[in-house]
Amino acid sequence: MTDDPETRPNRYDLGRVFDEVPELYDRVRPGYPDELFADLAAVTGLDHRSSVLEVGCGTGQATRSLAARGCSVTAVEAGVDMAAFARNRLASFHNVEVETSTFEEWDNRGRRFDVLVAASSWHWVDPLIGRRRAHDVLHPGGWMALLGHVVVRRPGEPEVYAETADLHERFYPGNPDWGHPPLEEDVRGTDEGWGPVDDPGGLFGPTVVRWYPTVQWFDGEGFADLLRSQSLYRRLDRDVREPLLDAIAERIRTRMGDRASRRYLSVLRVGQRAG
Repeated sequence: MTDDPETRPNRYDLGRVFDEVPELYDRVRPGYPDELFADLAAVTGLDHRSSVLEVGCGTGQATRSLAARGCSVTAVEAGVDMAAFARNRLASFHNVEVETSTFEEWDNRGRRFDVLVAASSWHWVDPLIGRRRAHDVLHPGGWMALLGHVVVRRPGEPEVYAETADLHERFYPGNPDWGHPPLEEDVRGTDEGWGPVDDPGGLFGPTVVRWYPTVQWFDGEGFADLLRSQSLYRRLDRDVREPLLDAIAERIRTRMGDRASRRYLSVLRVGQRAG
């Protein structure tokens, strides 16, 4: 997407599209492996005494894993329906509070935290505001952790986009976001910095980067539902999106034996607050 300042607000508004489908999002989106949270705790010293701020908690997928470690979690979520879904899913945890707000407008009421976590959400935050806020809401020596998933492929392995590129072009030709996922080995080589989001500069120290291979399996209808939960498809007009996804589901049924994988490298990027 463009980083033109005149169009940037539209980029962050796209984050609201997930608020339309919280149940679907929670059902089909990949979670994060336990090993990732174990490494997060090992790097940051996170334990039951720690305070965590989660930015953009969505339906609470990562929040549940954080809360299970016994730390105190304040989760901020801009989507009203997403936040309500998260509160319901997290009701059994007494160490979690979900607050409805964007991170840019959130009132921290003077609170400071040991660790800030953003799971597949930091790219929706305006970096001109977010990186300074992240620094300022952390205690000295606190940590910022960005969690995410990168869709990847392996050579010679059947992959949905390779089987459906013609459908994508038929229903929405020329979309610059269409394309094959990168090779897993190429992504593993990008093990420095904060990844595709804006670098916070001198506000945080060098990053620790860890990769975790994961895979989901779907039938045709399930894979179509996965795509329905993603901003790339949700921002298409419904009369384009639904015929496209129906055709993708049918292609998976007829050409892939109704069994398709979505392969990821989950990633943890952690840096310590400077100053």
